Amino acid sequence: VQLVESGGGLVQAGGSLRLSCAASEFTFDVDAIAWFRQVPGKEREGVSCISISDGTTSYADSVKGRFTISSDNAKNTVYLQMNSLKPEDTANYYCAADRLAGYKSLSFRMYSYWGRGTQVTVSS
Repeated sequence: VQLVESGGGLVQAGGSLRLSCAASEFTFDVDAIAWFRQVPGKEREGVSCISISDGTTSYADSVKGRFTISSDNAKNTVYLQMNSLKPEDTANYYCAADRLAGYKSLSFRMYSYWGRGTQVTVSS
């Protein structure tokens, strides 16, 4: 499974961005897709994840109420709508995928397939 992120960029605090994660295919090997972010020198942080089969979602406390994850299974694409962005949201954002048998995880150790990332910079 190949994943390609897009939609990153520079935005002012309070603004919005929508990230996309396009998968080459949704196969038997994938039933969960997640977004992570990382800044240099820090561990990769789980932001949100979604079950492809039933659409249930999970969010990190730091983004609840501001970020929304969704999927378009017909397009093999998962989106991350990010509103009310803060400077501390600045990071390289990655999408990841794996088969978790219905379990949703924000731990990077649970995911086998990764995209290369897209940079999000929020200016104050």
